[in-house]
Amino acid sequence: MQKLKKIDIHVHSVPERFLLQRDGGYATPEELRQIYDRYGIETGVLLPEGAHPECSYDTVSQREACEMVRRFPQTFAGWFCNINPLMGENAVDTDLSFYLEQLKQKGAKGIGELTLNQPFDDPFVCNLFHHAERCGLPVTFHIGAAGGHDYGLIDEIGLPRLEKVLAMFPRLKFLGHSQKFWAEIGGGLTEEERNGYPKGKVQPGGRVVELMRRYPNLCGDLSAGSGCNALMRDPEFAASFLEEFQDRLFFGTDICRPENIDNPMLELSGFLDDLAESGRISFAAYEKISRGNALALLGL
Repeated sequence: MQKLKKIDIHVHSVPERFLLQRDGGYATPEELRQIYDRYGIETGVLLPEGAHPECSYDTVSQREACEMVRRFPQTFAGWFCNINPLMGENAVDTDLSFYLEQLKQKGAKGIGELTLNQPFDDPFVCNLFHHAERCGLPVTFHIGAAGGHDYGLIDEIGLPRLEKVLAMFPRLKFLGHSQKFWAEIGGGLTEEERNGYPKGKVQPGGRVVELMRRYPNLCGDLSAGSGCNALMRDPEFAASFLEEFQDRLFFGTDICRPENIDNPMLELSGFLDDLAESGRISFAAYEKISRGNALALLGL
């Protein structure tokens, strides 16, 4: 079986390192290319940082993201814009479509990664979802906790607020991401497990599975240690999950730093290869998750 080159739905990069994070700095496009070549990844979707101060160190503007994709077409297949719902007028009825349509014209294919630390059903957040749906832009979200020392949209165990907005905006594609999302692929979670990387067999009753079955607008961004762990902890479950939701799952990495070249989360690429080669998932599912779904989402 021919191994497919992957398209990465979730990556971060900076044109040059300017401000260091506590654990290093974002990879430049040149450094990212080296990582991609090692793991059989063709191109990625650039998610700019900086719209939400809860998760901002070195920042990338909309202009920089657009320019990076133009300058490095062999590394970036496209980019998402990232706007704060307070922008414009700091009002819950601000016409965010006015800004989103301009960013679409510049090539933005989605919104994300959404990391502001407000509830999913906050009026400002819902206004952003309303205009994202109106403009046909999918949203990649990170889930966080309230009370500081975290980032991402706030929800409780069981994801009740996420379910609320999935029902409110049925034509908006939501790409789920982060520990607090992927931990809920299994049932019977403790709060401690939800904040990290649960081990062992996936238990029945996972809310992610329930919500994906109930809401066709919920998709899965398989990036980072969270997405990788959700699958690789239980290969038998993973094969069934990937096959069932093959039309709504996206390979991703969430590479942030050059040091990620040795991060176990990047083993997801080979894991998908092995599942397909052994016949545990169909080639159709393998192709869609590895690249086909991303190409469709980006309109390529």
